[in-house]
Formats: sequence, structure tokens, C-alpha cells
Amino acid sequence: MLVANEICKSYHQLMILNKISLSIYAGEMVAIMGHSGAGKTTLLHLLSTLDKPDSGSVTMDGINLIGLKGSALAEFRNKNIGLVFQFHNLLPEFTLFENICIPGYIGNFSKKEVEKKANELLSLLGISHRKNYLPTDISGGERQRAAVARALVNNPSIIFADEPSGSLDTKSAGVLHELFLELRRTLKQTFVFVTHNQSLATIADRILLLQDGRLQ
Repeated sequence: MLVANEICKSYHQLMILNKISLSIYAGEMVAIMGHSGAGKTTLLHLLSTLDKPDSGSVTMDGINLIGLKGSALAEFRNKNIGLVFQFHNLLPEFTLFENICIPGYIGNFSKKEVEKKANELLSLLGISHRKNYLPTDISGGERQRAAVARALVNNPSIIFADEPSGSLDTKSAGVLHELFLELRRTLKQTFVFVTHNQSLATIADRILLLQDGRLQ
């Protein structure tokens, strides 16, 4: 379980998040919504260890995430947290298969096990036929599915996604949303995503609304 307790964050004396408290349970799908500038991405970054709050606490399964630093933080993030962004951020010089495997290689997992998992994910996500393609040679929807596979390859406890379908057309976005539901059903995956997309928000178990730096 991920627990945030009264976390605050300011930039240049402007309060972005004010005493945010929330809990995310294993296997849950949670959407974070709010108007532009409400602090949604900031909150996602704090929960996913990409940034640290000015005050308050964030724990995952009893581990104090704010206290992790340097290599300990990098190792925890690599093994426990998957990240999906609006744009796929795949490395253009590597194939889809290689991109998906990179987090496993970095985490010093068995090369055989990493590549087996990557192939399983390619099949599950319906892009096995693209495994040896470069990102520039496939569609936007396929690139985003590869980014999801990369986020999943280390069997993370939780996936954080920032506007994951924001760069996709309506059809590709719908496919991605169905994919999230399938991953939650088959892998019991936990998701927290920031979105403006009402269609994506409706598949969530809960919607957290940010307004004026607070959860409504």
C-alpha cells in the first residue's frame, strides 16, 4: 500500500500542494484529475519518488520513500515503480525489444529472465510482430504499448502514468485504456494515472480531484 500523509510542495513561494493525504491499495486503479496547473503532475512525481515534498511523508509497504537517497532510491524505483509518460520516451537507437529490456538490465536481473518477460509482455500487448522494429518505424499507439511493457518488465508494485493517452488518437487511446483494464485483471497491477481524458477516468476505481492544491 502507498500512503501519503500531509505532503506539501511549493515552487518559488507558490504553494502547489497543501497537506495532501491519500492511500493507494494493491490492485487499485486511481485517476488524478483537475484543471491545468492544479498540481496533478507534481503530485504524481512526489508519489513516484521523482521529486520530494517540502514536508509530510510518503511510504510504500512501510518503507519511508523520502528517506531513500542515491543508489538506494534508484534501486527501489527500478524494482518497484513503473513509469509511463504522455510521450513514450523510447530510445530511438534501440529496437522495441531492447527498449523493454533496459530496466531489467539496469536492475541486474537475470538476462534470460528479463528477455523472457519482455517477450511475454510483447505478446500480451499485441506487439510481438514489432519487437525488432525501431520506435520511429511503428505507430504512436504501438510505441505507447511498448512504453507500458517497459514499465512492467521488472514486475513493479505500482505503475504511475502521466497523461498516458494524451498523445494518441481516439482509437489508439481506447485500445490503451482497455489494455490497462486487462493488465489489472490478469496481473493484478496497481495504477495511478493523471489524466484529462474522461474516458480513461471512468475505468478507474476512484477519481481524486485536485483543486487549489488540495484534494476535493
